[in-house]
Parts: sequence; structure tokens; C-alpha cells
Amino acid sequence: MQILLIRHGESEADILNVHEGRADFELTEKGRQQVQRLVQKVKADFPPDFIWASTLKRARETGETLAEAIGCPIQLEEELMEFNNGVQAGLSFEEAKKYPEPKFLHDRFENGESFIEFRMRIEGIFSKIVTENTYDRIAIVAHGGVINSLLRAFFQMPISMDYYFKIGDTGISLIEIDGEQKTVHFINDTNHLGGM
Repeated sequence: MQILLIRHGESEADILNVHEGRADFELTEKGRQQVQRLVQKVKADFPPDFIWASTLKRARETGETLAEAIGCPIQLEEELMEFNNGVQAGLSFEEAKKYPEPKFLHDRFENGESFIEFRMRIEGIFSKIVTENTYDRIAIVAHGGVINSLLRAFFQMPISMDYYFKIGDTGISLIEIDGEQKTVHFINDTNHLGGM
């Protein structure tokens, strides 16, 4: 089974320069143009048979646009929402300084979740998707933090290993699971944007 991990296009939070996380920002016009280029690339090179997408607007629109263009089913899944950064969601980086970030992995952001809870949530939904899948190729359309957690789970990295995978707007990663064998075809392909 091949799994495309796709990040949404540019969102309003990117140009407002604010913390995004659970804040539900829409795609910008540039983000929609990025998604159109993504659609062309995915449809031509590796169209999925089924799409799972986060329910947050920026990922949902990206996923629905892709599903409509390819003509495949899509399932929206709340468990694929971005990290719940609580009170920091939607705040400017300066405003967010009023709310201290957790010191330990098990500490929660105020009104949010801890890094451990986030990793467990993402590993849980990834396990469900992989276990229930009956398709040859699927896509998961989500967020940078979610894709990072999915890749860490795929590589079986302990949560204490704070590696970061840079995933750009509409970045595509392709991994494969065949029984016990795991393959990484590529991570964060954004060539379809052509410097956009």
C-alpha cells in the first residue's frame, strides 16, 4: 500500500504571521493556486484510490479539491486535525508569549494537548487507516505537524527524539508499507509549485 502524505496549501495564518494549530484558517488565493498545481501533479503521477483529510478548512478544501479532480472518495477525519495548541491558536507570535509553552512532553498547552497526547492521537488514526485500508494507494491530506508525527511513527522514532521534517505548502511525501517492509519514496516534494 502506498500512502501519500500531503500538506494543505498556504493559509491565511501564513500571511497574518500568527500561530495556526487548531485555529481554522482558510486557504489564501495563492494557496488555492498551489492546490491546483498539486492536483495536476498527483492526478498525473500517482492518483490515490481514497483520500483521508483533516476537517480543518485549509486541509479539507485541499483534500476535497483533489478528490473531485481525481473522482475518488474522501473521508474527513477529526483525528487528523493539527496539534491543539490551545490558547495560542490564532494569536500573533508576540501575543502568544504571554502563554508559556510546556516544559515537558507530557505537559499540555493551556486549553490544548500535550506533545505525547498529540503523538498518540496521530499514531492511533494512522494505525486505523492502515489496518482498515483495502486500496493500493491512499492519500492523507493534513498539516505540517500531523505529517511530522506520521513520519516519526512510520520511522518508529521515540517521542523524545525531536527530529523535524520540513514540509512546505502542498508538499507531497510518498511512503509504502508492504507487509513488514517499509519504503520511503520521497519526502516534501514541492516541484509542482515551480518556485511559486
